[in-house]
Amino acid sequence: MLDKAHQEALALIVGPHGLIVEAADRAAYETPARYAGGTAAAVVRPATTAQVSAAVGYCVRHNLPFVPQGANTGLAGGSTPDAGGAQVVLSLDRLTGPLEIDADDRTATVGAGVRLSTLNAALEPHGLFLPIDLGADPSLGGMAATNTGGARFLRYGDMRRHVLGLEVVLADAAGTVLTLSHGLRKDNAAVALRQLFVGGCGAFGVITKVTVEVHHRPRQSATALLVPRDADAILPLLLAFEAQAGSSLTAFEGMSKAAMTRAIDHVPSLSNPFAGGVPDYAVLVELTRTWAPREGEASLDEVLQQIAGDLLERDDTPLADALFGPAEKMWALRHGLSEGLRASGPVLGFDLSFRRRDLARFRREAVLMLEADFPDFALCDFGHVADGGVHFNLVGSTDAERRAALREAVLGLAVDGFGASFSGEHGLGRAFQDAYDRFTPRLVQDYSAAVAAVFGTGSASVRLGPVSGAN
Repeated sequence: MLDKAHQEALALIVGPHGLIVEAADRAAYETPARYAGGTAAAVVRPATTAQVSAAVGYCVRHNLPFVPQGANTGLAGGSTPDAGGAQVVLSLDRLTGPLEIDADDRTATVGAGVRLSTLNAALEPHGLFLPIDLGADPSLGGMAATNTGGARFLRYGDMRRHVLGLEVVLADAAGTVLTLSHGLRKDNAAVALRQLFVGGCGAFGVITKVTVEVHHRPRQSATALLVPRDADAILPLLLAFEAQAGSSLTAFEGMSKAAMTRAIDHVPSLSNPFAGGVPDYAVLVELTRTWAPREGEASLDEVLQQIAGDLLERDDTPLADALFGPAEKMWALRHGLSEGLRASGPVLGFDLSFRRRDLARFRREAVLMLEADFPDFALCDFGHVADGGVHFNLVGSTDAERRAALREAVLGLAVDGFGASFSGEHGLGRAFQDAYDRFTPRLVQDYSAAVAAVFGTGSASVRLGPVSGAN
């Protein structure tokens, strides 16, 4: 716990309700969505950028390590303190102003603590939304810091694609505030420093305000569950839909039998949509349009069924079956996968990213490795096939040595064997510090550390290379 002098000084900055020191009240800020929690020296909750600046500057001047935290929905251990009890959690959950929408410009400017659901609710009357689809409800600052992707990356891209401007506080003795662009789509008047902070996981500073581009909400949609002929048919199936559906294709989400079965078994609201039993693998495909139905224009349901029908008639068809139905029911299965896994046992999760052509081969080799060396774990994978991402989840033994050995084997196969990324979209945190140290080239680590030092982040809590960075 912080000593009395630090408590009093920080309380003067954020107000008495902005400082949490009692253990029972800190618990929610110390417990991550995945992995073991830690112990904070205190939780500091500034409500304005000025308070963030003052709190950060105070921590730096007094050598108090701190961990920036948004909605604490991350899956990499980057938003919670370690077990040492010396780190201050800098929570941005009170940083909920402004929330400004410019419908004509299709932009929104929000405080870093504004939740995705809150922003989309405010955008709905304007027929707009931020089209990053997630199973959690993160804050916009956290989404920018980790460069969130999601299930509709195929059509809309990640947060880097949407961030037009940032306000950030640097981890230096002054708590320097930088305004990085003013929401312009085109601006080459200065180096685009904001791109260092998007996906920087807090290593270069604390995001306090975000301006994002938003999009028109779809007014038509169609979904289907596709059953590929086999694993090698998944990529040809994707290529066929990309060619035939074009920009209407917004999602192409792969789900293994083990993952789907656990969701159906453990999520009460779900039912099995497959009359003939859950297939070995299925793909949720979605088509959308932003305009209302037009006279004489084929509906998206007709388009989707036509594409699937044409594929089924091919001699070399990559498609074994197709199930059409309400979007809500099909997306409920996809969104229920994580809950189903959590309910079925201890999960060892990996957020891997591959070249699309390597996904099927990696999965084959990984299955053989698991069968030979780790039969006490069940593979329950799913992910964003269209962008090469896979949530490679394993449910099984709680033995620490077994889990460590399995983690080493999976990361070695993926990164060394296929040139994959060990963090496709979950960002960096304590859970992957060892992977960063092992797989990120030393020269890249050194340059990353040098850039972090320029921004004065040597005092924050999670390392990027040989110096510290905040996450």
